[in-house]
Amino acid sequence: MNPTTRQEFAKNCLRRLGAGATEINVTDEQIDDRIDEALAYYFDYHFDGSDKTFYKHLVTDTDKTNRSITLPENINGVVKIFPIGAGTNTNNLFNIRYQIALNDLYTLTSVSMVPYYMAMQHIRVLEELLVGQQPIRYSRHRNTLYVDMDWDKVDTGQYLLVEAYDVINPDVYTDVWKDRWLLQYCTALIKRQWGMNLKKFSGLAMPGGITYNGQITYDEAIAEISKLEEEMITTYSLPASDFIG
Repeated sequence: MNPTTRQEFAKNCLRRLGAGATEINVTDEQIDDRIDEALAYYFDYHFDGSDKTFYKHLVTDTDKTNRSITLPENINGVVKIFPIGAGTNTNNLFNIRYQIALNDLYTLTSVSMVPYYMAMQHIRVLEELLVGQQPIRYSRHRNTLYVDMDWDKVDTGQYLLVEAYDVINPDVYTDVWKDRWLLQYCTALIKRQWGMNLKKFSGLAMPGGITYNGQITYDEAIAEISKLEEEMITTYSLPASDFIG
């Protein structure tokens, strides 16, 4: 049965290790820790672990004083903020796009769109050269996005639009718990924990002549984890790009 909750996910991992046929010497707290560790790695590297989003923030006087805005905890990286005060962003009679459309695109039945497109590209280049993008710094552990700009040109009550990535909440989107790689990776992490717990009893004789050898379990888990992390980077990770957080 495919897991759809954290509890079912934990039981699935334990069954993969032989629970029911053998005793898995890990505590419930250790299992929860390993699930959290697996999810953190999944969110950081798997292309299905996070999703692009556009977050709008209402500017307050506190934001202007701190020269930064606070983002939700689910945001794990910021790409950019949309331009502030750019010449093409006004929405009145003096908007450049409106003037070009009024004078050059008075009829779309006979006028080519190429000059309009080239003019807008030229304006965008001028803005990049003469104005530039607002530099940003994002602290993921503080959930704070610093925008290095003149905050006087931003009015209280104005919205800032942030392009960012937020993690996929598995409690909301339960298909995460079915992910093949995540199941294998978390199972390997629990197996490593199991081996660490058993290593302290290595060589201890049990009734019937059985002896503990946690080192073998530990070494097998380390090899499995290394293979899965390599598979993540080569198969499931998106190409590297500009990303802050």
